[in-house]
Amino acid sequence: MKWWQKLKNNPLARLGAVVLLIFYTVAFFAEFVAPYDPYDSELNASLLPPTQIYLSTREGQFIGPHVYPTTQGPVDANTGAREVIVDWQKPSAVGLFVKGYPYKFLGILPLDRHLVGTTGEGKINILGTDEQARDQFSRLVHGSRISLSIGLVGIAISFPLGLLIGGISGYFGSWIDSILMRFAEVLMTIPGLYLLVALAALLPPGLTSAQRFMLIVLITSFIGWAGLARVIRGQVLSIKQREFVQAARAMGANPIYIIVRHVLPQTATYVIISATLAVPGFIVAESVLSLIGLGIQQPDPSWGNLLSLSTNASILVLQPWLVWPPATLIILTVLAFNLLGDGLRDALDPRSIQR
Repeated sequence: MKWWQKLKNNPLARLGAVVLLIFYTVAFFAEFVAPYDPYDSELNASLLPPTQIYLSTREGQFIGPHVYPTTQGPVDANTGAREVIVDWQKPSAVGLFVKGYPYKFLGILPLDRHLVGTTGEGKINILGTDEQARDQFSRLVHGSRISLSIGLVGIAISFPLGLLIGGISGYFGSWIDSILMRFAEVLMTIPGLYLLVALAALLPPGLTSAQRFMLIVLITSFIGWAGLARVIRGQVLSIKQREFVQAARAMGANPIYIIVRHVLPQTATYVIISATLAVPGFIVAESVLSLIGLGIQQPDPSWGNLLSLSTNASILVLQPWLVWPPATLIILTVLAFNLLGDGLRDALDPRSIQR
């Protein structure tokens, strides 16, 4: 267990693991964490800034954390900024585990409690509202489900394919190796981003945004195994000469059984590290496609299409709170996966374990 001790003693790897644990926990409990329905619009509340939380009334009386009903006024013709109208006569208490919109946890258990909420007419828009008057924080939380699951779906499809094809190619060699590796090399010459854009444009318009992007992930995963297969093939060429593989072959074991049971487990170190480092690629792909309008479409939220607001110059200047949170989350997620992957690589390196 030296590798586990080395991983725990790596502060950057621990930091990456903690960040990912928090993000995936929030995504799993998205309905509970989000105070509002990500599809519901508030009345006269488009492009509101983040809600300010007060502890005392304007008269100086302490009443605890509270907010006030806030709406948008007319637009300033000179600056383009909107006036924020606050109703100071209706304080709304902010609390934990507050009743809100009803939902079904895991699609089964009906609940109406939320982590944070208000009692009264006031709304707590932690990150403000978008141009459709929807709570940005709720959309960011629900959007994490798509953005964070994309990478897991991608590696769940591409890695088993790469492992099996690379193992078969390296173990059998000869003409099987030549055919599979030439096919893999052809797939590796296809530019991934251009392929994603072409596939997104060719898909039928009747699909929902989630169905369309999941189909893109499936297709790209089926052709994204090539690089992994080539590396696994090289490792299998060496592993198949070892004594335990020769013994299994002499005992008459089936070749596929030998590959799956004895050969491929020896590549686990490389596969674990590669999987950790491959997930950010799928997340970035989703973000790029949604940013240019070819991925998840409105009103469905994802970090990518929330970031697409940055293409609007007025929002980028006047409402920056709508752009920076999704961009920051994408950067933190990619960085966390890379930190964890680097930590695993250092911990699982046989030379470092021997030391």
